[in-house]
Amino acid sequence: MAKIDLKAFLDDFRNLNPKDVGAWPLAPRVAVLLSLFAAALVAGWWIVWNDQLDTLDARQQLELKLRDEFISKKKQAVNLDLYIQQLSEIDRSFGALLKQLPNKSEVESLLIEINQSGMGRGLQFELFKPGQEISKDFYAELPINVRLTGSYHDFGAFAGDIGRLSRIVTLNNISITTNPQAKDGSLVMDAVTKTFRYLDEEELAAKKKAAQAAKGGKK
Repeated sequence: MAKIDLKAFLDDFRNLNPKDVGAWPLAPRVAVLLSLFAAALVAGWWIVWNDQLDTLDARQQLELKLRDEFISKKKQAVNLDLYIQQLSEIDRSFGALLKQLPNKSEVESLLIEINQSGMGRGLQFELFKPGQEISKDFYAELPINVRLTGSYHDFGAFAGDIGRLSRIVTLNNISITTNPQAKDGSLVMDAVTKTFRYLDEEELAAKKKAAQAAKGGKK
């Protein structure tokens, strides 16, 4: 029976007249319809749906990115008052630090204070030579090469006095050696003392103008 049915099924596909599809048996017509439907699905996948799936994936990635940005900005909005408070504290701290930088007219008095700090500890200055001023973003750095003779204890006390000055002064490149010319066991300290001053409005304007001119020259 199975062989007869299979033979009958195959016979339905033989001798089909392509010009008279309506006269075809049921099985070929169903097979052709299923084939056309499958072909339409495949064509739709490659022509339409494949690009749409890529677009959908890109939109999903964009959605995740925008969601993360929204959460981040929401957190910032919630903590806005705290950020404002922190910014205000930073401004106050910066202002306090800026006040520790002398202006141009106060540098000379600061150099005198540095000199007096050493002499007050019994140190002898063999060298006190201000170097070339180095301009930074909003301040200028003034290095001073110094050489002092004295005891190790006095050097430490001098460094402490420098740290307690009302203005910012640092000791750099410190080198301490024995003093071959002294019989009392004194030492020699070579160092670079750096102090800083803030640039006034005229200096800042001139610096900005020079930077713009240099930038324009490169173009």
